[in-house]
Amino acid sequence: MASEFRHLPGVDKILSDSRIASIAAQLPHAVLVDIARDILEQTRAMIAAGKSSPSLDQMVSDIAVRANGLLQPSLFRIINASGVLLHTNLGRAPVSNQAAIEMEHISQGYCNLEFDTESGARGSRHVHLERLLCQLTGAEAALVVNNNAAAVLLILTALARRKEVVVSRGQAVEIGGGFRIPDVMRQSGAKLVEVGTTNCTYATDYENAITPQTVALLRVHPSNFKISGFTNDVVLEEMQDVASRHNLLLIDDLGSGCFLDVTQFGLAPEPLVQQSVGLGALSCFSGDKLVGGPQAGIIAGKKAVIDKLKRHPLARALRLDKIRIAGLEVTLSHYIKEEALLKIPVWMMISASLNQIQRRAIRWAKPLGVMARVIDGETMIGGGSMPGGSMPTKLVAIGGYDSGQPQKFAHILNRKLRSYSPAIVGRVDNDILLLDPRTVLPEEDETVLRVLHTLCLS
Repeated sequence: MASEFRHLPGVDKILSDSRIASIAAQLPHAVLVDIARDILEQTRAMIAAGKSSPSLDQMVSDIAVRANGLLQPSLFRIINASGVLLHTNLGRAPVSNQAAIEMEHISQGYCNLEFDTESGARGSRHVHLERLLCQLTGAEAALVVNNNAAAVLLILTALARRKEVVVSRGQAVEIGGGFRIPDVMRQSGAKLVEVGTTNCTYATDYENAITPQTVALLRVHPSNFKISGFTNDVVLEEMQDVASRHNLLLIDDLGSGCFLDVTQFGLAPEPLVQQSVGLGALSCFSGDKLVGGPQAGIIAGKKAVIDKLKRHPLARALRLDKIRIAGLEVTLSHYIKEEALLKIPVWMMISASLNQIQRRAIRWAKPLGVMARVIDGETMIGGGSMPGGSMPTKLVAIGGYDSGQPQKFAHILNRKLRSYSPAIVGRVDNDILLLDPRTVLPEEDETVLRVLHTLCLS
């Protein structure tokens, strides 16, 4: 073991290797020295643990890989052919072309984020989005923070700290990533009062739970959670009636948020923001997901309540930056102009006809011959919206026992697609690779065709 330690190369010898030369021109010498020392330290630990020491060639290779990792962005574009529209792991909804252009434009210089050009005095960042949100939802005022979880936390902290908030036991849910409504309420200092049962809650349950310490009733969107069978939910109108009679605040966590009637596309009804605000609720929802903008948490309601939220210290910690304000402003304007179905990608995907999807799927599959076929399938909405919601689509199915391809071909091809640039993400079911055109932007079709041709036919 002692001889292995003595034979370890020095930092200078490692960095003198020709494979490091091209990297050395792009990274400071001190950075490469740190990486080399770290690799040597790991090697010493391996030797001390009784393991064999890697060769000089392997150590140089490890340094090159780690150094190149610093030179390349870890975040990159992916083509989503998975069949999940709002894929949380893939960044949820892509923004519109106009929103992306405006975000880039605003990010590359100074702007009037908090500056009144008329008076020359300090302005408010809230004004850029509030006017659009009030027009769109009918609310008296609005506030935007960095995501909907932050919106819920701010509301409960500012308005319900050390007070009771009544929520249906069936809505005390976890929406993914460890985000649990009861945990958020505890963090805010509000006291959670659960009523009803997991499957059935009635208006009288809310009524009977109210005490002098109660400040609000809370409705929570079930996200990706759905109960079927013997159930009963209290509609928002009933909750508002109870809240009004007891002079309580009604808080409506709408989750993904939705401005358009989705039943026109054959989907199950989704609560509309306009309806929630119209009933007098303090409504909060995501700016990404079904709204189709950059990540944000939107709060809309009565001016007196919104003003109180704006003054709370937590609002500053959760505020939105200029880039996302720019993107969300354009996104909201699409709704104002009634052009969301034509401009916002998620709504373009949802509203696309089955015939349009089929034509694209046939075009993808045709060059692959017997290796691929077009089959019926379902596109999931995803992203914690419309629990269980799906819509018909056409899938390109590659591989399978009748395709003439070897076993596990679909898994191998799927892995190759993910490692390609740009990466393409599909899904494998019963050793068949499934690609869904509905979740792919039309302008990405040529790339998909080129990559499939390269990997399948070369």
